[in-house]
Amino acid sequence: MLYTCSPACADPAHRHSKIHKQIHARATASRTAAAKTAPAPKKTLVRDARGKAKVVDIHCHYLNPEISAKTAELMPAKYDPTVIFANELTNQTNLKQMQERASKLTGIEERLQDMDRMGVDIQAVCPAPYHYFYFTEADHGARLARDVNEGIAKLVASHPERFVGLGSVPLQNAELAVRELEYAVKVLGLRGVEINTNVNGLNLTDPKLGLEKFFAKANELGTVIFMHPLGFTEGSRLTNHYFNNVIGNPLDTTIAVSHLIFDGVVARNPKIKFIAAHGGGFIAHYWARMDHAWRARPDCRTVIKRAPSSYLEKFYFDSITFDPEMLKRLIERFGADHVMLGTDYPYDMGEEDPRGLIKAVKRLSKADRELVEGMNAVKLLKIKLPR
Repeated sequence: MLYTCSPACADPAHRHSKIHKQIHARATASRTAAAKTAPAPKKTLVRDARGKAKVVDIHCHYLNPEISAKTAELMPAKYDPTVIFANELTNQTNLKQMQERASKLTGIEERLQDMDRMGVDIQAVCPAPYHYFYFTEADHGARLARDVNEGIAKLVASHPERFVGLGSVPLQNAELAVRELEYAVKVLGLRGVEINTNVNGLNLTDPKLGLEKFFAKANELGTVIFMHPLGFTEGSRLTNHYFNNVIGNPLDTTIAVSHLIFDGVVARNPKIKFIAAHGGGFIAHYWARMDHAWRARPDCRTVIKRAPSSYLEKFYFDSITFDPEMLKRLIERFGADHVMLGTDYPYDMGEEDPRGLIKAVKRLSKADRELVEGMNAVKLLKIKLPR
């Protein structure tokens, strides 16, 4: 979920109070420093020296205020479906929400306090989707992705025992996305990347994007790809009741995952670790319909050779379902080893008590609960714990 404006929004039409002066752009030297401070991958441990299983939040966001100031003149809200397809009450509610939660989204101290309150040991911090910047010219988008990634690396380096990072790539250009993926993972030590569920309204498998080379590189690297939507791009029927988030986010995830499966991306790239946000969208809970279609119709069998759900079983899902019975069904269907604790911190559509939700799942064993709460994420993200 995104807010209507960044903390540095300078659009006079939005009638904000006077904003802080723009923070000057970081020097090239800071980029080098961020790369040097990135932790080197080491052997994975799932428990600390005392045998305690760590709790890891796989779904939380950071908005870099320097980048928001730097890009304010681009007026990103003009390209944001959650703003475009929203009524006035929704936009005003989101503006108020930003004022109340901006310090959590852009800072560290309140974040650490909230993590302690929630019982979260480590956050896998990814960019706020407001910072995808797919709408920019490709070279500019690549530079912004680099800034985003180095900002995440700097955040991680400030508290390496509490944070690991997921970066961003400029998907509007496949070659630049490949280059940034390698830099983020190999140089900065980020544990994967977050991507939108579409690129400027195009499906991730659209031939015009040519992203097959990006997925091939991600497969070569065994990359974690966290798929996080930014509303539904054709949401003219979803403007009221905050529907472009409530319905639009899981809908866009459902469409993206379906294309990755039916167009063969998952089959061709089995080493990618895809994570589908918000409990996997609708597809994780209504997968049998696509299996039926695959059996019943030849137009659903043009690429993949097995039932679609067999590829869906390769995905990972966060726990953001808001209901223990729904979470129970997700765990039972896809396995406790494919579900991970998530909060969507610090947004209001997030889960405030993630461990309480998991604890409320009936007949979930202690071993499976520990998998969901953190051990899966520790393994997937190769998190080094103290010996």
